[in-house]
Parts: sequence; C-alpha cells; structure tokens
Amino acid sequence: MFIYILFRWLVNALLLMLIPYIVTSVEIKNFYTALVTALVLGLVNAVIRPILILLTLPINILTLGLFTLIINGLMFWFVASFVKGFEIPGFWAAFWAALVYSILSAIINFLLKERPKTA
Repeated sequence: MFIYILFRWLVNALLLMLIPYIVTSVEIKNFYTALVTALVLGLVNAVIRPILILLTLPINILTLGLFTLIINGLMFWFVASFVKGFEIPGFWAAFWAALVYSILSAIINFLLKERPKTA
C-alpha cells in the first residue's frame, strides 16, 4: 500500500512537470519542487477543498457543478502562493493549469485502474 501511495505521488509530480509545456505562464523550477507541490496540493485537496465545496454548494448546484472548476483553480493558485519555485501569475493561469492537471490525472487514473480478471 505504501509503495502504491509513493508511486501515485511520483506520477502526480510528473504530471505537474508537464503543465508548463501546456500552460506556458506556469513555472515549476525542478522535480523537487514538483514533488513538494504534489504533496501540498494533495493535502490541500484533502482538507480545504471539501470544506469549500460544502460552503459553495448552492452556487455549485446553480451552475450544475461547473463552479468546482473555479474551486480547483483557486486551490492551484493557493498552493502556488506559498510553494517556492511553483509560479502561477494569476487566476486564469491557475484555472487552466488545474483543468489540464485534472484531465491528465483522469487519464492516468483510467490507465492505472485495476481491472477485474476474467476466467
């Protein structure tokens, strides 16, 4: 189980290293910064994001869940504000970076998902 968590952390750091190639205004200094960012982003998404989603539930229902994209962008921007070497110049860059990260993460999750074995 620990190996799986470590592997997922490394995969998320590698995904973060891809983001500056797609969203050019985002900067990640090195792989160590990507590792720290992946760890902090995971902690923020585990603790703060559910509280924000609960607090913004009415607007989230009104927008049919699209406000979650705004929350994801805010989480990226928040993490970039205190992780040195992870630079995002503004909200819209954070929004697009979070969107790209979510799409890439969904693809990787699909590829790494354990499938049931057939006899």
